[in-house]
Amino acid sequence: MARRARKRRAGATASRPPRHGAPDATVRPGAPNGSAREPMARGYARAREKDEAAREALVPLAPGERPWPVALSAVLAAVFAVANVILVLAGWEVNGRRPIASGLIFAAVMLAAAAGMWRLKYWAVLGWQVLLALTFFGAMLSLLRAANLSAVILSVVVMALTGPLFWLMIRQMARIQMPKRK
Repeated sequence: MARRARKRRAGATASRPPRHGAPDATVRPGAPNGSAREPMARGYARAREKDEAAREALVPLAPGERPWPVALSAVLAAVFAVANVILVLAGWEVNGRRPIASGLIFAAVMLAAAAGMWRLKYWAVLGWQVLLALTFFGAMLSLLRAANLSAVILSVVVMALTGPLFWLMIRQMARIQMPKRK
């Protein structure tokens, strides 16, 4: 098989690959060795210290406490469920069809999410965060196809609402799954 010609840096010499089984005598910059691992280990140690400090700063939920981002999310999910049922009953059409089954399934999912979040269930908050993330990225991608100013404004408003709510729910999820301290 013929060798391919490659462009070489000025002043570079041709190198041969080491023979199979022979030790590589050259040390490449950035190759893992004892001295290169030390800064990385220090970085990991600092990151672990920051993680531990963040965990210590978290306060577990008091009995009956419901953080406002979770309560707001539960109310929003309930409003979406009720609004969807009203639209289905009113005969709302999407692309010339009445999506009765899918509308009722969505309403049931939103009602389950609302009830779960109100009772501070981790699975409900996690599912809600998935929906927030999908909605945020859907709105961001819809900006690519926005044909007029109202579509741009709608996409930006949806992103402005779902992004911060997603971010605020992260700490609340950590507090929900925390063990109770004595």
